[in-house]
Amino acid sequence: MAGDIILTNPDTMAAPGGHYSHAMTANGFVFISGQLPIARDGTKLVDAPFEHQAQQTLDNIASALTAAGSAIERLVQVRVCITDIKLWPVFNAIYANWIGSSRPARAVVPVPELHYGFQIEVEAIALEGSS
Repeated sequence: MAGDIILTNPDTMAAPGGHYSHAMTANGFVFISGQLPIARDGTKLVDAPFEHQAQQTLDNIASALTAAGSAIERLVQVRVCITDIKLWPVFNAIYANWIGSSRPARAVVPVPELHYGFQIEVEAIALEGSS
């Protein structure tokens, strides 16, 4: 029904670490909360290499999208916060492999630090439904 808001916190992801949901669906859109490199079992990958942090974060985005009834191909906007802009080329290569031929709008926001000392956080907006 139009106007309904659906909260999504899938079992394929660690429980949210605060007062938020991993995904919110409203008016045909899926809004994915900022995702950090936290494994399904709750392990914080803060000491993992950047490449592992980036891949886990993107895996979390994909899990939230799937659970909310959307897909990577339905992304319309992605925002990436990164603590060292010199890591951008590494992230961009991982992202390009992950996202395939899709080309959502994207922003990179260099930040001085992230929660727990992570190097990356990603949030996204997608359309509902599968491609």
